[in-house]
Amino acid sequence: MGLWTLLEGFLLFANALAILNEDRFLAPKGLSFTEASAGRGQSLKQQLVGLIYAAQYMRIPLVMLNIITIVVKLVSG
Repeated sequence: MGLWTLLEGFLLFANALAILNEDRFLAPKGLSFTEASAGRGQSLKQQLVGLIYAAQYMRIPLVMLNIITIVVKLVSG
């Protein structure tokens, strides 16, 4: 497994986090931002919610990285 494959895997994971819908998926499972921010400390659940919201916030850079990845794969074959 090369570095490029590892970077593609991280990009796919970030894309998966970015498309999660709060109303349909996160809130019924107790992963909404309001529920996680109400508690004290930094539990694993709060860190996971923070990671999901960070990925959702970075949607525009993710789109750019996806475009770059597609172009590189088209050029390199």
